[in-house]
Formats: sequence, C-alpha cells, structure tokens
Amino acid sequence: MNAKKRREIFNRLQQATPKPTTELSYNSSFELLVAVTLSAQATDISVNKATKILFPIANTPQQIFDLGEEGLKKHIKTIGLYNSKAKHIIRACELLLEKHQGEVPDNRKDLEALPGVGRKTANVILNTAFNHPTIAVDTHIFRVSNRTKIAAGKNVDEVETKLLKFVPRDFKLDAHHWLILHGRYTCIARKPKCSVCLIEDLCEFKDKIL
Repeated sequence: MNAKKRREIFNRLQQATPKPTTELSYNSSFELLVAVTLSAQATDISVNKATKILFPIANTPQQIFDLGEEGLKKHIKTIGLYNSKAKHIIRACELLLEKHQGEVPDNRKDLEALPGVGRKTANVILNTAFNHPTIAVDTHIFRVSNRTKIAAGKNVDEVETKLLKFVPRDFKLDAHHWLILHGRYTCIARKPKCSVCLIEDLCEFKDKIL
C-alpha cells in the first residue's frame, strides 16, 4: 500500500470519528491501568461492569492494595483469569507505592516493570493517559492492518513497527483507537462488513464481502 492510500484511509477514519478514545471507563491514569490489565482476554463491557462497582470503593493504589488479593477478587471474579489479574494488580499497586509515590509512570521502562504490564498494555497507557504516539497492537489492529495491507506483518511486533513507520505523523496519536474501533465494529473477524466500510475502495483485502 502506498503512502497516499494510507493518508486517505486515516483521513476518512478521522472524519468519521474526530476524537476517538478507549471504550474502557476510567477517570485517572491508575484506573486506566487497572482496567487495561483486567481487559486481557476479556471484553471492555465486562471490565466496565466490574470497575463500575470496584472504583467507587477503591480507585487508588493504596485503596486497592488495602483490599488485598482476596478482597479484589470479589470485585473482579466475573472477569476471566481474575486470580492472576488480582495478584498482578496488588503487586503493581505495591510497586507504585514503593517506587513512584503512588503515581502511574509515564515511561515504558517503568510501566513494563509492573506485574501484568506488557508492551501492549504499556502502549495503551502511554497513548491514552499520556498522549504518546504509541500503537498497541491487539487482535483488532493486527487483523485490520493485515487485511487492508496498511501494515501487514506476521506478528504483533512486526505490525507495530510498520504502523509506527507508515502512519502519517499527524494521525499517529489517534491511529490506535481508530484501528481498534474499525476492527471491532466494521472489519470484524467473521464476515467483515465490507459493503458499509468507509475505506472499502482503498482496502487491499482480496476476499471482500460486497
């Protein structure tokens, strides 16, 4: 795919959704960190249901740490892998209190040092909470990037590298959210909605459903 096509794709996505953001509910960088950690192999809807109950009770590192693993589990048991997620979140809270004065760090090194925080989660935090032009490649972005040929790659690292290289600078901050939303609602895994896709004429997917 050439640069002109890529620019037009992101131009249309921007026109359709001028101010995209995550569908996870949060009011602070710490709430976002917890929500993103919980969202691994879970839907945003299920996470929001759990945090709607959790955050009014505990929404700071100290408050959640004080709940303890068992206390936290009671609030997130509807989410898959809640046992390991509770363990990671409690330990992350402990490290935030010990090393960062209870604040979520705004750099990759310190974020990825937190339990349960890998590159994808760090990218989400850096982008959404701190406005860094990072791109977290999840299953939606991986699918859209490969189908459209915006940034085809064999694995998430390769796709991320290509997106950071090929997405025009002025679209890079919001590219993460546009691609997720497009993959979640239009370029879905089974039977993509090509007939109503706003970038269908620019897409290089060979098996379009029109």
